[in-house]
Amino acid sequence: MKHLTFVTLAIAASLFVVEASPLTPEQTLDRRAIGDLEFSPDGSRLVFTVTEPVTGAARARAIWVLDIGSGRARPLTFSGKSDGSPRWAPDGSAIAFTSDREGPSQLYRLSMRGGEAEKLTDRREAVGAFRWSPDGARIALMMTEPTPEAQRTRERDKDDSRVVDKDDRRARIWMLDLASRALTQITNGNWRIGQIEWLPSGDRLIAAASPNPASDQWNERIYSIDVKDGRFTEIGAPRGPMGALAVSPDGKTIAYVGARVDGPDAHDVFVLPAAGGAARNLTASAFDKPASQPKWIDNRVLAVHVARGFASTLAIVDAGGRAQMIDNIGVNPSAFAVTRGRESSEAANDSRPLIAYVGETATKAPEVWIKFADADLTSRRLTDSPAHAVTTVNQQWASIPVVAPEFVKYTSFDGVEIEAALLQPPATTSQPPATSHQPHPFVVLVHGGPTGRWSDTFEPWGQLLAARGYAVLYPNVRGSTGYGQRFVEMNRADWGGGDFKDVMAGVDWAIARGIADPNRLGIGGWSYGGYMAAWAVTQTTRFKAAVSGAPVIDMASEFGTENGSAYDEWFYGTPYERDKLDGFIKSSPMTFVKNVKTPTLLLQGEDDTTDPIGQSQQFYRGLKRYGVDADLVLYPREPHGLREEKHLLDRLNRIVAWYEKYLSGGGASTAQR
Repeated sequence: MKHLTFVTLAIAASLFVVEASPLTPEQTLDRRAIGDLEFSPDGSRLVFTVTEPVTGAARARAIWVLDIGSGRARPLTFSGKSDGSPRWAPDGSAIAFTSDREGPSQLYRLSMRGGEAEKLTDRREAVGAFRWSPDGARIALMMTEPTPEAQRTRERDKDDSRVVDKDDRRARIWMLDLASRALTQITNGNWRIGQIEWLPSGDRLIAAASPNPASDQWNERIYSIDVKDGRFTEIGAPRGPMGALAVSPDGKTIAYVGARVDGPDAHDVFVLPAAGGAARNLTASAFDKPASQPKWIDNRVLAVHVARGFASTLAIVDAGGRAQMIDNIGVNPSAFAVTRGRESSEAANDSRPLIAYVGETATKAPEVWIKFADADLTSRRLTDSPAHAVTTVNQQWASIPVVAPEFVKYTSFDGVEIEAALLQPPATTSQPPATSHQPHPFVVLVHGGPTGRWSDTFEPWGQLLAARGYAVLYPNVRGSTGYGQRFVEMNRADWGGGDFKDVMAGVDWAIARGIADPNRLGIGGWSYGGYMAAWAVTQTTRFKAAVSGAPVIDMASEFGTENGSAYDEWFYGTPYERDKLDGFIKSSPMTFVKNVKTPTLLLQGEDDTTDPIGQSQQFYRGLKRYGVDADLVLYPREPHGLREEKHLLDRLNRIVAWYEKYLSGGGASTAQR
């Protein structure tokens, strides 16, 4: 950051400046989310969803359509409930979508010629994922079997005990005939089926499914399913976790996201013959960054999403594994759609693929953006056609003060380079920019994961603190995604080791540059970030305040109580063998709770099955025993990520107030509650 000269400061001091009100927790919730992008078959229109800010315990979601030729976007549905997953009929005459407007989510069809949406299913059970058949005559959908009346009676009488695993009710594949409205169950058995896609022949589905859902290990495989008899034929067995899959237009190849080795996350795009055979890693030789959302442009070319440090981009990858990044897209994309050949668009004779994506940065709120790609994809050349936003659903954010991050790099204890984002308070009449003589109260925030990352997107904790005079650092410590597979693996069996030292190296870097006040340091985070905040205060007394949300505290008990332990097993094995148990113990904050002196705020959803409530309860009890100033705040009904409006606001207000109480030292403004 450039420092102001003394002359500049003197002139500024002589002027009357009206100081803008700082960002409020209420404002941070007033953002619309965009998703579910899909082009019409002819490429002339794009459907997508817009989710309203949370009100009470719900977020209304509507389906919108963008006309590519005119650039006009408008809502298609107005239920005030959750309308989602829009999918075009193969002939482009209608869309199907799910909605909970009359109870459990059901399937609806909306003609693009106008009129009201017609209800296609009317069941007590909710409809999940669905796909149109290639001829448009049927829809394959996911839904559980009807609950037997005897079981309903038991539930009404509170005679509702259940056997774990054995009594779980899994979704089956059903087939809806659109002409007769007949709904036929296709699959049986104890399968856990994730994604489904049609083959162009219309006689089979491709599915990602687990043959043994009760297993606590990764075992998802790729199957071909006969839609007549529901028979599963295995065609691929990825090693480790698996992401989305996509079928090529000719039905001969399946692309899917899989682990480069065996975990901990799906990292690369693989291609697999639909008839069966060996899978091939398509992206490993092109780039060592996480790829996701594979989408076929033609039978030899895919578009994929790529995470690169704090940035995201899209890439074109051909059948030979050659890739070209699309860098001139203006913002960081998340969800996207791609097409080729449009018959009625702004460039009717333009055969170049059109890419639509949800784009944002820390200072630009999410909107739909579009950009053309070059027609000669096999040459891997892309045009420099400009990208531009085509919606304004978050236009109010153009006038809301947000601090732009500065992206920095520093060297950790062992020479590893760590990238981070730094927020510094905006210059105001009462809070001048930092100089070597005026360091700020400082908070380091750690992301979830550990195989997650901070990115160039809006993050409310840090923005609220920066608006109140704090400097905030977001380090992507070792174990983060976006820096290659080796970087991801660097904290395997070493949580609280090198990653913690990366955090502290960032703190020291900020102190050395006069940004951070060494006497007013704080730390915070959620999930793995909550773990790191709890771990930090067991290892050092340098932090004067900590906020730990949904943390891992006792890694062995977490392994035995969380919903799915395969991820933790990749890092540490299982705690059932003594030699492996030692690793769980040495990396658990609970082991060292007697060392804590730092005031600690614990935040926890009561219905969290990812990092269950017992983790926070254990730490809080230990903190009480050793006389540490601590609060444990529980949020009823909430899972791992809070959803309800009052709870979201309460969390933000408590976070700001906690840091203000212990770090402000008269240098930061009063928290707004």
